[in-house]
Amino acid sequence: MNRRHALMFAMFALVAMTALSFNNTNAVAADDDEAGFVSIFDGKTLEGWDGDPQFWRVEDGTLTGESTPEKQVGSNTFIVWTGGETGDFELRLEYRIMPMGGGNFANSGIQYRSFRIPDDKNKWRVGGYQADMEAGDTYSGILYGEQFRGILCNRGQKTVIGDNHKPKVVGSVGDSKEIQTKIKKNDWNTYRVVAKGFHFTHEINGVMTADCTDEDKEQRRDSGILAFQMHHGTPMKVQFRNIRIKKLD
Repeated sequence: MNRRHALMFAMFALVAMTALSFNNTNAVAADDDEAGFVSIFDGKTLEGWDGDPQFWRVEDGTLTGESTPEKQVGSNTFIVWTGGETGDFELRLEYRIMPMGGGNFANSGIQYRSFRIPDDKNKWRVGGYQADMEAGDTYSGILYGEQFRGILCNRGQKTVIGDNHKPKVVGSVGDSKEIQTKIKKNDWNTYRVVAKGFHFTHEINGVMTADCTDEDKEQRRDSGILAFQMHHGTPMKVQFRNIRIKKLD
């Protein structure tokens, strides 16, 4: 091997080693990013979940809720994770929501630190903090209080809830219309919910959508159940997959 060939070989080896090192670093970073997360849906059965079997099933590896013109949801119904309560946590998942039967309405949400509604005819009725999602252009990403003080943080807002049980806007995390352009219709999106102390943040597709601090000492909640919603009304379909959660210290 002459000097020129030796130099070219050395340069090629250096590039290859650098690329390998970069890929390994990315792999470690990806692993670290998922450290501590536990999958809570096996993609095959509804084991660990409790919902109305008229509306909830497993379809193609997804946790699926669907209503039809013949079988509509009379009042909001939920499928509840039975694996424990949520306190301080980070939740990550993918979702897809679609109107069905020619309609244009579909609404759902992620309930956390929530509670079953006592003495309700629908035993799968839940109230509490909710990270919203919809087929429309307004509510995806907001923090809604289902049976629990109403809207607590609109999309793009940073709010603080006071002792009067009402939110006060104290800042912004972005423009609501601009955030909407990052949310895919009838397709898969990622959702991230973080609850630490009484500070809650929502992200869709890596974009912050809501930031809320609950200082309402009378009504705020530090723990409760995790559940997914099917909204009453016209036929719709909502699906969840890659559902994993991490407890935070």
